[in-house]
This record gives sequence, C-alpha cells and structure tokens, in this order.
Amino acid sequence: MRSDLIKRGLERAPHRALLYSLGLDRSDFGKPFIGVVNSYSSLVPGHVHLRRVAEAVIQGVREAGGVPFEFNTIVVCDGVAMGHKGMHYSLPSLELIADSVETIAEAHALDGLIRIPNCDKVTPGMLMAAARLNIPAIVVTGGPMLCGWFEGRKVAYSHVFEGVGRVKSGRLSEEKLEELAEAACPTPGSCNGLYTANTMACMVEALGLSIPGSAT
Repeated sequence: MRSDLIKRGLERAPHRALLYSLGLDRSDFGKPFIGVVNSYSSLVPGHVHLRRVAEAVIQGVREAGGVPFEFNTIVVCDGVAMGHKGMHYSLPSLELIADSVETIAEAHALDGLIRIPNCDKVTPGMLMAAARLNIPAIVVTGGPMLCGWFEGRKVAYSHVFEGVGRVKSGRLSEEKLEELAEAACPTPGSCNGLYTANTMACMVEALGLSIPGSAT
C-alpha cells in the first residue's frame, strides 16, 4: 500500500508514534489509509451540513476495513461573494482547494480519497487534485437545498433576484421582498436551481466519479 511509506519498517517507528497519538493501534497499520476530504463551513449554505455527511462516510470507511482520516478544504459561496470584490477570490479558490487536497494526500501518503464537496468551485478543485494524485477517489456530494413556499407557491433562490426587479419597478414592496428572501432557501444544500453546483454534481455522476444517484 502507498501508506506503507509512513507506517512500515524500522525507520518509521517515529512516524508510528505520532499515528498512535491519533488513536490508532497496531492492527490499523495493515489497513488502507483513506482521506475523507470534507469542505464543511458555517459560512456557506451548501456546506453547513457536511459534518453529518462526513460522519457517515467515516463510519462507512471503518466498516469497509479502512482507516479514515478527515481533513478540510476552504469553500467560497459565489452567491454571497457576488456583486463586490469577493468574486475576485472565487476562481482562485478552485486552485487552492486542488493544491490543499494534493498536499495532504502526498504528505501523508494516503491510499485513497473520499471527497465531500457541494458548491461549484469545490467539486472541480477536488477532481483536479484526484487527477494529479492518480489514487482511488470518489465523490459524495452534499445535495441541493429544498425549495420554499411563499404565499401559496413554490419559490427558489432565483425568485429573490426577480423580486429585486419587481421592487425596482414598483410591483413589490421591500417588506414582501424580505419575506420572500426568508422563504426561498429553507434548508442547507447547494442553491436550489439549475446553477453550476448542481450541474457540476450531475456531470461528476455521469462521468462515474461519484456515488450513483448522489446528484440525480
């Protein structure tokens, strides 16, 4: 196994000492070391629930006979970053994500990766890292948020944009717009529309790089 680089042989006793401090025992050194790449963030609606997803993934790795190691990447919410200088940081974040995943996987000689992205820059960033690493890797996406309800009709994030235009044209009050904004995004998940987070998740599934049914 690739991870034998850090856990096998006389010269790796100091490495094992540090691994023991993580709670590993001797039996774990015969198992594959699997990185669980979480992108949890309390700043981003598409990622605020990913701790729970990661817990299930970690349990699954253990049940399958591997040793899970969780680490994180950054994530930018384009919806919050748009309209100001924040969007200057959206595309560069993709490279930072790819670099950070590659760095950890190489530095710690991981045997495989389970990546947990959701928003649209995180998914390709993690895919880029996997291509560079050429080790077994699969994606488990966080899934989309549900639609909301406002005045008896189903609404989504796009309706809030439309609402801004309706206020400017005098067809909606600012108070009603705020009520619409409160209702449009009722759960965690990627934005509830045909945006790049959801289309990227569908593309990854179509390529066979994620769990079947995880996006569709």
